Amino acid sequence: MDNLSEIAQHFALAYDAETYGNGHINDTYLISGKQYILQRINTEIFKKPDEVMDNIVRITEYLRGKIAKEGGDPDRETMTVIPTVDGKSYYAAPSGSCYRVYKFISGAVSYDIAENPNQLYQAARAFGKFQRLLSDFPADGLFETIPQFHDTFKRFNDLKNSVSADVMRRADSVKKEIDFAMRFEEETKLIGSLLESGAIPMRVTHNDTKLNNVMLEEGTDRGLCVIDLDTVMPGSLLYDFGDALRTGAATAAEDEKDLDKVGFDLSLFEAFTKGFLEEMGTSITEKEIELLPFSAKIITYECGIRFLTDYLSGDTYFKTKYPEHNLDRTRTQFKLVSDIEKKMSEMTSIIGKYTK
Repeated sequence: MDNLSEIAQHFALAYDAETYGNGHINDTYLISGKQYILQRINTEIFKKPDEVMDNIVRITEYLRGKIAKEGGDPDRETMTVIPTVDGKSYYAAPSGSCYRVYKFISGAVSYDIAENPNQLYQAARAFGKFQRLLSDFPADGLFETIPQFHDTFKRFNDLKNSVSADVMRRADSVKKEIDFAMRFEEETKLIGSLLESGAIPMRVTHNDTKLNNVMLEEGTDRGLCVIDLDTVMPGSLLYDFGDALRTGAATAAEDEKDLDKVGFDLSLFEAFTKGFLEEMGTSITEKEIELLPFSAKIITYECGIRFLTDYLSGDTYFKTKYPEHNLDRTRTQFKLVSDIEKKMSEMTSIIGKYTK
């Protein structure tokens, strides 16, 4: 364990820490009179911290310029990277651990689950603004911090390989889930092929658009700042929209065992869609608009087959609390996919209300 007081000195800061947040990837501390966030980067997942931090610095500096031009407050509306005393974006300790510091955004909170539709609407505005402000950023110049992260066809082939290998001898017991997953092979290719052909634009994507990755202003719930930029990469806007709805419009937890409780809430879908499209304005293309309902289905499906692949492979990627945890997660995602399929026409109608 590194001496965090010594680590803080490499940023010319005092270390009077308290643990902060409930993230599952990086270790996070509030330091120096609650003015800064000190974070240890999880290099088991992000194996190239240089590339992660290069992306973050480039994106946040670009956002600062855009926010200031629109009359906003860059110190509160985007993350601020605090350099080390020798001007670097992070400090590599002798132990091999890597640390970074951000300016703390006071008077703002995040929520794991929306307490009301307005919070989801405000988060959607923040994600929409993030996309809009970065719509002319050269996304192809960013590093892929997790290569092929949202390559759904690759994820599908990973599942097929895990079924064939069946290292845990579990495939026979989940034939129903496997059969369901195999129905969607052609759909797994769609977004990737559209990006490759240029039919939809390659954009800067966040790739982890959960509600708790937006800071909301205390008292007003106004969406202030999109955080957790480690997975910012080139990709499709559809990844971010779909992933946000996978969690934001679900009526139950990701590992709910009672599937009768699992569904896709159209009122929450509408709240998010309204906020997202209001902020995107004319920077979203007609083809992207057309595919928004599909994105909610395919990204939910992608997550489901990742859980199923991990279950068949011996639970080596996702943390589990009991032997069937990944299987329960798979079933909730597939139930959501089925419910989304039934509601696609209603979702399209809702989107039409905000794109006329």
